[in-house]
Amino acid sequence: MSQVEQQTRVGAYVVIVRDGAILLSRFVRSGRWTLPGGGIDHGERPEDAAVREVMEETGYRVVLGPLVGVDSARWERGHDGRALDMHALRIIYTGEVVGGDLRFEEGGSTDRAEWVPLADVPARHRGTLVDIGMTAAGVR
Repeated sequence: MSQVEQQTRVGAYVVIVRDGAILLSRFVRSGRWTLPGGGIDHGERPEDAAVREVMEETGYRVVLGPLVGVDSARWERGHDGRALDMHALRIIYTGEVVGGDLRFEEGGSTDRAEWVPLADVPARHRGTLVDIGMTAAGVR
């Protein structure tokens, strides 16, 4: 009998709201929308990872606001459907765009970034992190 692989992934994400819209990125594999952000590299500070990931996924330079939450989630399946015990720790900040131009990530985990009006978020096919982040940041 084989044992299910266990993985832990720590990521940093940013809730960015401007003019009544939230900045979201879309996962390539699932088509779900999420907060911009992602995995923290070995030795990297979470704040630096959050800023780097937002730039990679959206083209925007951001300044972080406060840490608003840390979420813990588990999945039983990998993106490819294989059995996997995945534990994700998701560090959530607020942030503000201070430069750059909206563009899409190429060859990464996301393929699109978009400003989504807050009223339209409930209709989007999205991951749980969007609602968790919005609640933590007091956005509705």
